Amino acid sequence: MGDIRAGEAARTLGRPPSLGPLLARGAVLSPFKRPRAGVTAPRRGLTLPGVRIDLSALAAYERVCGFGVGADDLPVTYPHVLGFPLAMRLMSGRAFPLPLLGLVHTSVEIRRHRPLPASGEYELTVYVDELVPHRRGTEAVVVTGVRAGGTPVWESRSTYLARHRTTADGAGPPPGTRERAPLPQRARWQLPGDVGRRYGAASGDRNPIHLHPLTARLFGFPRTVAHGMWSVARCLADHGVPGSALVRAEFRAPVLLPGTVAYGAEGAAFELRGPGGRLHLNGRVEPLPLL
Repeated sequence: MGDIRAGEAARTLGRPPSLGPLLARGAVLSPFKRPRAGVTAPRRGLTLPGVRIDLSALAAYERVCGFGVGADDLPVTYPHVLGFPLAMRLMSGRAFPLPLLGLVHTSVEIRRHRPLPASGEYELTVYVDELVPHRRGTEAVVVTGVRAGGTPVWESRSTYLARHRTTADGAGPPPGTRERAPLPQRARWQLPGDVGRRYGAASGDRNPIHLHPLTARLFGFPRTVAHGMWSVARCLADHGVPGSALVRAEFRAPVLLPGTVAYGAEGAAFELRGPGGRLHLNGRVEPLPLL
């Protein structure tokens, strides 16, 4: 991983942003933003130094995602939670050209170069790297970086899709792409209807589609939808991740709650499937050289 940049400059914050007002601001501004081709991303990122882990919040996250509670090191996905308020501050702002409401998390790539102790102190930097055309609209690439003692130790790249009409050939698998055969099934999970609320409380991501069937229906979903980052974290809790690792995951279809899903894995690959073999999530975990 190279040295993380933050566009032209990074603004340093004195404390984590409060998520409630940011989500409200994003909801208010969304109707005034028209997703379209050719828009550009704001180049200024955000940095938050002196980050310490709230162990009670971490334990709640570990429980809802299936990780062992009280481990010395953070789950590989937990820094995403730490950086989420900074990402929301950027994506809910006037300078971000895509509407926050309706954005779909389509993929995540995580590089962890060494385990991150839960007792450590970290610096976070978040920025929007670019906006790229997609066959269904425009994707924003949001980068979160973590430093310990001035050294980069963790980085993620998340893509968020804003759907709109487009005639350009963009990224993403074309319609009709043939899926591979299911991986060997390792477990079946009965997911209760409150998974979204529990994960939202632990992570701060209280998107209304995850909280209640009524609010989910307002956005076109028949029932509450599980968070994509909960789904990948739950898979990785079973799969296991080396201390230095590259994790890639693509979110293919929403997981409706309550529901039953099948976790499959073989070698580096893992996936989550629903009734009828519908693919919700697929990914890989590969080792990296330890720094």
